[in-house]
Amino acid sequence: MAIKNYNPVTPGQRFRTSLVRADITREEPEKALTTGKGERAGRDTKGRISVRRKGGGHKRRYREIDFKRNKRDVPGTVKTIEYDPNRSAFIALIAYRDGDKRYILVPRGLQVGDEVVTGDRVPVRAGNCMPLESMPLGTTVHNVELQKGRGGQIARSAGASAVLVAKEGDYVTLRLPSGELRMVFKRCVATVGSIGNSDHMNVNYGKAGRLRWLGKRPEVRGVSMNPVDHPHGGGEGHTNGGRHPVSPTGQPTKGYRTRKKRKSSNKFIVKRRSK
Repeated sequence: MAIKNYNPVTPGQRFRTSLVRADITREEPEKALTTGKGERAGRDTKGRISVRRKGGGHKRRYREIDFKRNKRDVPGTVKTIEYDPNRSAFIALIAYRDGDKRYILVPRGLQVGDEVVTGDRVPVRAGNCMPLESMPLGTTVHNVELQKGRGGQIARSAGASAVLVAKEGDYVTLRLPSGELRMVFKRCVATVGSIGNSDHMNVNYGKAGRLRWLGKRPEVRGVSMNPVDHPHGGGEGHTNGGRHPVSPTGQPTKGYRTRKKRKSSNKFIVKRRSK
């Protein structure tokens, strides 16, 4: 997908770039597959900010995506390719032969009119879904399950993919986008191909207002605040905070281990992600 540049007729357009969405074939979503999406602006159930720098933005409707791909051995045809404001990847509307319609993530190379299918023995083609044990080594996959029947959890954003590198016993080994090597149960399903819209990460928004449309609010440095507002605040002149970086509530923001020991999945990690 190409990147579009603009003439610098205004300061906001001087560095602005956007995607040329030539693949998009429909503007309005399938109404039956959408639901309302509330906006909490980063607040928790008590009304306090738990995620900073969120709020505002354009109103959205949530598109229900079929991450489980559990309609087996029923071929479906790609009817439309659409933009989804809730994610970086594009989505495709699949019309199955039994009359059912579902949204899936669009892999690179999938076009309107192509046929996709889920099953144990289906062609290794972009958009088809099958258990990991049915794929040959070296296959590029996305929307990978970690628990059988739960639905895809790994490699779901624009340009992301994992690679099947080994099979041994009841598990296969995947190289994840982070570089981590991880074992996954062989009966977990994944979709062939890598997610499309890989140029999403190269877009320059050009102005702060364009990020506000997406619900992203300004980010103020803690060292520029007063001591009452942030642990890094205060001091005469420019300071570096004088301590390890923390959030306004004192939680470490770098190198803070959050993985629980009892529910840890360390035993499935063959090699840690690249540093």
